[in-house]
Amino acid sequence: MTIGDRTPNPRAYDAVTGRTRFADDLTFPGMLHARLVRSPHAHARVVAIDAAAALALPGVHAVITAADLPTPFGVIPWTQDEHALAAKARFVGDPVACVAAVDEQTAIRAAALVDVTWEVLPHVLEPAAALAPEAPRVNELAKHGNVTKSVQLAFGDLDAALAGSDAVVAASYDFAGSTHAALEPHCAIGQWDPAGGLTVVSTTQVPHYLHRELARVLELAEDRVRVIQPPLGGGFGGKSEPFGHELCVGKLAMMTGRPVKLRLTREEVFYTHRGRHPMHLDVRLGATRDGRLTGCDLRVLIDGGAYASFGLVTTYYAGQLVTAPLRLSAFRLDTTRAYTNKPPCGPKRGHGSVQPRFAFEVTVDRLAEALDLDPIELRRRNCLEAGERTINEFLVRSTGFRDCLDRVERASDWKRKHRQLPFGRGVGVAGSFYISGTNYPIYPNEMPQSAVQLKVDRSGKVTVFSGACEMGQGVEAMLTAIVCEELGVAPGAVRVVTGDTDLTPVDLGGYSSRTTMMAGNACLRAARDLAARVAEVAGADWRTRPPVEAFRVAEARLGALGAVGSYDTPKDVHGAYRGGTIGASPAYSFTAHVAEVTVDVETGQVRVDRLWVAHDCGRALRPQIVEGQIEGSAYMGLGEALFEEQAFHPSGLHRGPSLLDYGLPTTLDTPDIVAMIVEGGDPEGPYGAKEAGEGPLHPSIPAIANAIHDAVGIRLDALPFSPARVLAALTPRPTGRS
Repeated sequence: MTIGDRTPNPRAYDAVTGRTRFADDLTFPGMLHARLVRSPHAHARVVAIDAAAALALPGVHAVITAADLPTPFGVIPWTQDEHALAAKARFVGDPVACVAAVDEQTAIRAAALVDVTWEVLPHVLEPAAALAPEAPRVNELAKHGNVTKSVQLAFGDLDAALAGSDAVVAASYDFAGSTHAALEPHCAIGQWDPAGGLTVVSTTQVPHYLHRELARVLELAEDRVRVIQPPLGGGFGGKSEPFGHELCVGKLAMMTGRPVKLRLTREEVFYTHRGRHPMHLDVRLGATRDGRLTGCDLRVLIDGGAYASFGLVTTYYAGQLVTAPLRLSAFRLDTTRAYTNKPPCGPKRGHGSVQPRFAFEVTVDRLAEALDLDPIELRRRNCLEAGERTINEFLVRSTGFRDCLDRVERASDWKRKHRQLPFGRGVGVAGSFYISGTNYPIYPNEMPQSAVQLKVDRSGKVTVFSGACEMGQGVEAMLTAIVCEELGVAPGAVRVVTGDTDLTPVDLGGYSSRTTMMAGNACLRAARDLAARVAEVAGADWRTRPPVEAFRVAEARLGALGAVGSYDTPKDVHGAYRGGTIGASPAYSFTAHVAEVTVDVETGQVRVDRLWVAHDCGRALRPQIVEGQIEGSAYMGLGEALFEEQAFHPSGLHRGPSLLDYGLPTTLDTPDIVAMIVEGGDPEGPYGAKEAGEGPLHPSIPAIANAIHDAVGIRLDALPFSPARVLAALTPRPTGRS
């Protein structure tokens, strides 16, 4: 196997045959089971908790409350505003107590026996209402009332840019919240070592950050904590921060001396949430008569839910990442994230930038219509070039966006179809760019973002130790391919050990599409260092012989063979302004989509017939896996466009916290997705590689929205594009294309 081979993910066989052991498949001798007691109120103070009846139930070993875990936590050090168990519930489902018992059924019964006395408080569910002076205070640990973060940035003279435009389009958009719907719910198991060590096995995307918070909240030395991340059944960002249930199992294991497992139900996953933020977006975008974009004014109001989560970052991402792939001469951003009495929002695939991308790309389509320009041509005239900086000072080292536009234009037969198909059918285009990892860690430090150790056995086996998180996206396949490429070994000779803080060097986690860039570069450096030392001893022609022979010669001369490699990000890729590091990345991927749709004007139903997706990933280290990521991203965007909405009753109760009620596309709803890889290469990525896991999602939603307009002449500016919204926009029904 070498770089670029079309071989399947080595984990695929175990996954499809049921051999993979997920967290909930694990059992340990004497293991207890835990359940959470959750608030039925959107906003209520705990006056008293009486656990006597629960503790009297045979088989119950412990009940803990907020008093047992008094230290607040959160993934970002400056916004640690939640407790593992709340003394004041801030949304329906907020946990206030946790029970440990001999089996799950006993734990469920015991949780129901915990008697909570509540003081019900006024609640607020909408961000605009939460910002009103008379609104109830949602989170007392927040520093600025019901504002998590407010960002105002300006680049260039926007007023002059818009005043000098020949066309200015202004529009407002509403993006519904959505959840991740990963197949595997959250699950965590705590184990206490009598010698004073805690191990937590968890469905986490961030073992390192969980490790830090376990030590801090439970008041343990960091070297006494171990986090193990087993294979994940999907994450999509929903498992990329520490959670209260992980702290609870740690505390209960310490108290009882026995392993404690807590697996969330599907309903509990909906209340734990951390999914896509609802946003209201106002956009003004200008252009000259010849189609040169001038300035963009973007105002965003964000519904953050009850806790900060990654909200500080989200508030920047809601605007910082619309400044490419199209060139702007001026840009102004005003975003505010508000607290509300709903489950906390967080990062979902394409964190914080999918919503503004929808608004921006639909506005570009409107502008093309106002200028009577082809929407693809308008985008071509404004493409950033490699080596340029965006208006907000992000360095773009490489871009294949023009190639992406060309590919989807040809593949979709765009020129024949756009504005030419019969009424009810249409095509739409959209583009985007995305980060290949965040340039800075969540907590300030000068250490590498990722490190890898290689161990070579005299049998010829190479073991890769990496803290990177395997979630099904192909981390092991990527690391294996690099080792095979550099050391000449066969795939079967490579073992990859990931996700164990006791065994592997630090990697910051599986989020922000960082793993190929960072763990890949770390592995590449380690492998090349090792290859150089083997060559020095065994001769420059060592690759012409079986690798095991060269390894044995080298070990005889050098001793045990191993190497380390690490990666940290470049420092010249962002501006010096406050917030300039948020959105900065070592490299950016680029994507273009064309969607073809059919709209039934009698029922309002939208059917996406086909999606053409061209994605610039720099270099496809494992093309088959890259295509899978492209298809999965496009599928997720389709779901958010047509079906998904995290909706609540006025009481704060979720309207449909199950996969029966929450809308997701089935195989019958999923169109043919044509995944096209564009390889331009980036000087910072391993072998030129950039991300492919999140970027391909962004254009799906606006491409579908623009196709609907092409089909029936209506603009849908609120998600999802449900039959009811389509019918409302069609009334009075147009007689032809607008």
